[in-house]
Amino acid sequence: MAFHFKDNPAPKKTVLEDGTEVIRTCAWSPPGCHAVGCGIRLFVKDGELVKVEGDPDHQLTQGRLCPRCLALKEAVYHPDRIRYPMKRAREDRGLDKWERISWDEATDLIVSKTEDIRARYGSEAICVYMGTGREAVRYGFTLSSKVLRTPNNCYAQSGWSCMGPRQTAMTMMLGSAYIELDYGGGYVDVWNDPAFVVPDYVFCLGKEPLKSNPDGLWGHALIELMKRGSKLIMADPRVNWLATRADQVLQVLPGTDAALCLAILNVLVDEDLVDHDFIEKWCYGYDELVERVQGYTPEFAAATCGISADDIRTCARKLGYDGVHHWSLLMGVAVDQNPNGCQVTQCLIAMAAITGNLDVPGGTVVGVQMQFEMTGATDFMSEELKNKCIGWDVYPIVKVLLNTTHPDITLEALETGRPYELKMAWLDSTNLLSPTCSAQPKRWHDALMRMEFTVAKEMFMTPTVMALADVVLPLATWAEHDGIVMTNQGCQMGIAGAINKGLQVGECKSDLEMLIHFGNAFYERAYHEEYPFRTVEEYLADDVGKMDTTWEELSEKVVATNDIGGYRKHERGLIRADGLPGFQTATGRVELWSTGYQSLGDDPLPYYFPPKLGAEERPDLAREYPLMCTTGARYFASFHSEHRQIPSLRQLTPEPYLEIHPETAAALGIKSGDEVTIENPWGSAHEKAKVTPTVRKDVVAAAHGWWYPEEDGEEPHLFGVWKSNVNSLVPHRVLGKMGFGAPYKQVPVKVYKTPHEECVLG
Repeated sequence: MAFHFKDNPAPKKTVLEDGTEVIRTCAWSPPGCHAVGCGIRLFVKDGELVKVEGDPDHQLTQGRLCPRCLALKEAVYHPDRIRYPMKRAREDRGLDKWERISWDEATDLIVSKTEDIRARYGSEAICVYMGTGREAVRYGFTLSSKVLRTPNNCYAQSGWSCMGPRQTAMTMMLGSAYIELDYGGGYVDVWNDPAFVVPDYVFCLGKEPLKSNPDGLWGHALIELMKRGSKLIMADPRVNWLATRADQVLQVLPGTDAALCLAILNVLVDEDLVDHDFIEKWCYGYDELVERVQGYTPEFAAATCGISADDIRTCARKLGYDGVHHWSLLMGVAVDQNPNGCQVTQCLIAMAAITGNLDVPGGTVVGVQMQFEMTGATDFMSEELKNKCIGWDVYPIVKVLLNTTHPDITLEALETGRPYELKMAWLDSTNLLSPTCSAQPKRWHDALMRMEFTVAKEMFMTPTVMALADVVLPLATWAEHDGIVMTNQGCQMGIAGAINKGLQVGECKSDLEMLIHFGNAFYERAYHEEYPFRTVEEYLADDVGKMDTTWEELSEKVVATNDIGGYRKHERGLIRADGLPGFQTATGRVELWSTGYQSLGDDPLPYYFPPKLGAEERPDLAREYPLMCTTGARYFASFHSEHRQIPSLRQLTPEPYLEIHPETAAALGIKSGDEVTIENPWGSAHEKAKVTPTVRKDVVAAAHGWWYPEEDGEEPHLFGVWKSNVNSLVPHRVLGKMGFGAPYKQVPVKVYKTPHEECVLG
């Protein structure tokens, strides 16, 4: 695993004739995106940002940017931006009664309140709540474990339905970090390197990479592969832009992905389209897998998924082993947002393994464990304190894999005070009420209102901050701080980029600056120890130093390629901790029959069960709520709930849309542009209808993460957060056996045109 720089990269900084400085940097957040590290040129004159352009010298993005990066200046100088620390009285939560304070006062208040709560209730009464994909994720675990010294760090999405199921299966079957599409990310010249093998097929399930750059993958890399001959197979209930360019589309019913994948496995083994050499050398449990999939025929899956058996066989034969061709896997968060998601991932890994497409050129790249301090150290915590982490007793796999609380059990603890009361919340760059993540957000709102003290970090006043926080700290954008961004946090082939500071706005600090600031404050005042890092520069020098380079070199050259050890790492001892060939599992092999799952009480082989809220399992619901609603589709103009107040981006997506098939809409008397109500037993939401044939007749697709910054921010309105809050439709704790995966993309609903007197949208 090493960094590689381009020969003679462009300089970090140049100065134009008029004195404008052009600073090369890499983007992350805020405002948000995943850890892609797109190449940026900041044009700064007299300390002010003039414009943003793409960096043509960046080996991955090569000068191309999405609208969110191009709109950075609007975010940086937006009149509603939070520019300095503020506080208000606890009794004024929900009211716009903020008072400007200094960083010294904010620090004194936060340290003293935290230590008072720790003294009265114990460290476990403190909980950090994190968002998804943003830069805070890199430092949030360290904030909770090292700085605040609490075992409780919570990602509030029901069922840990972002990475939880996927990472569970990857750990159980491979002992590896994230597996990803092979786009040549380990080469400096990426897909143009002569050694790069272009995948013949890309099998994409649950991911639309162009709009969200999911999990740190630069979505446009898929376009580069397609230009070079890769054929795309899309499995998705919606026909998106990529699907219209695909070789094959499998428009499955939401929640039936496991049935589809088990049927593909059935065809692969029954038609002997498998790599026997790889299976013999590197797989465990193949015979058991063969026996398991016999019951999952293409005919079974066709009836279950709502597609044809012939299409399933055609797909399987394209992915089958022939000794020549390769295919690469592209799976996304829709896999996780399914109580059956762990088993879907088991199937996908098995498909790649038995066809000889794991960690080979043109196949699916196996990730390596992080070399950096993302997860934080808990060695100083007693076992008693560690084991107080909420939910570990209910779902032990969370302890084994994630070192966080279980989100659903956390909500129940907030509401009931069992197993103990939580008293302090640190909202670490998360807008969980809008929501980016939480199911049943009104329950989270009411539960978190009980906190004695709440701190938040944000760029803008959000519904979450307005409702819940006592102190809010101003976040710097990625143009305003130094840092590092790595593809999938350094676990995958891709880039390591320097985030180079170009300007300063107000008193804003970055997530890393706040980590160092409060680390030193707590260690000095509360723990009477010395924090390991006094400055951001010291932290970055240590972080980057683990990769045999320096922060100074990375900052100056801006971007490097991270090869993570190349391909066939299992043959060279680069996956196992002991350095032996094989995989980091009990058997040292790809565990098609998982000893890990068996030890935790689950079935060691993949299996399918019908959607827990679907017509087969809940016919009582289906009678009144006949449509299946999928949520969370991404848009170019926003990252989850962010960017709603940015004028140019809001013009691109001015309102939340519910996609509905023309025949379904006609039967319900709905036309495009009508305000519609989406309703089920758990909640309701209002969106504008978008009549389109790109969704199935039995499915509607709802936008998520909506709030209205232009509206009244005080309680009970909270910027209109409850009007279009589609996560109100998602029930609490409807999960898979291990506690992972919730039905965000498979909730039963009815849809009707909102009566005029009940309309709430403009």
